[in-house]
Amino acid sequence: MRRRDFLGLAAAPLAKENKVRLGVDLFSLRSQGWDAFEALDYCARLGARVVHFSEPRFLGSLEDEHLRRVAEHARKLGVALEVGMRSICPSSKMFDASQGTAEQQLGRMIRAARLLGSPIVRAVLGSMADRAVPPGIEAHIENTVRVLRAVRSQALDAGVKIAIENHAGDMQARELKTLIEEAGRDWVGACLDSGNPLWTIEDPHLTLEVLAPYTLTCHLRDSAVWRVPEGAAVAWVRAGEGNVRLEEWVREFLRRCPDRTLALEVIVTGPRVFACLDPGFWEAYRKTPAWEFARFLALAERGKPRQAPPQTGKEEAARREREDLEASLAWTRRVIESTA
Repeated sequence: MRRRDFLGLAAAPLAKENKVRLGVDLFSLRSQGWDAFEALDYCARLGARVVHFSEPRFLGSLEDEHLRRVAEHARKLGVALEVGMRSICPSSKMFDASQGTAEQQLGRMIRAARLLGSPIVRAVLGSMADRAVPPGIEAHIENTVRVLRAVRSQALDAGVKIAIENHAGDMQARELKTLIEEAGRDWVGACLDSGNPLWTIEDPHLTLEVLAPYTLTCHLRDSAVWRVPEGAAVAWVRAGEGNVRLEEWVREFLRRCPDRTLALEVIVTGPRVFACLDPGFWEAYRKTPAWEFARFLALAERGKPRQAPPQTGKEEAARREREDLEASLAWTRRVIESTA
């Protein structure tokens, strides 16, 4: 499909797409160097119904007047907004204490969400690095729950819910489910990411099965997984180019979460190896049921090796980033239109 043909399609969404909150997570455009207004203009030209500012840096500022201007610009474009941040777990390696306490940081984003009209604040616990060393993922979950409980009244007063992502290999689905239930599922839910489960040696379809009832928003990304001598390798790819049955995943998401945002977070990477045949690997996954790992392994057995994308300069990388997103949007639209 030619670029101008794709943009023409985006300008006039198909009938079934009009019923889906199809969006763009701005991490898909992280290399563009755009301000919030330029990013909104681009996403609106692509026909996105929702723009997900997954990190404060994509907004540019959390000053009230700036946020009001962003909200007004989005309103004129007919685009809804969602907002997010990074780690709210003070014991995570990813947590940035220079920005204040976790409660202070989350409080600022709740205020930003209210000003922007975002129904949620997306946040994360951390990454796979938090599983590998003491105090372990269970302690990090407890610390995150304490932070959430401390801002509960502030979030409820603002009419904002907190969407915790299964992020970068930090939590498996049942662990995130536990966090949500302990914090309070009336105001805490999941930002369901389809690309991250493989980083926790988990089948993305299992993740959807467990977290669909808790989902407040979604990041859509395709993956490839295959066997290697050490265990398995995982790469993120354009939508439709993986081997995790993403088309089936999207159809099931639309069935189970019909009113939730489906925002593309497109990241194309080289392979990452998970040495799951090494006994030491399992120190971080001792509570993983064998039947869950078997589902992951079955996906890997059906996969074929993928090459890493070639290294390029800054401008070429930014161009390819846009092409990856546009191709993934086109594929997702075809799936939506063909869904009964």
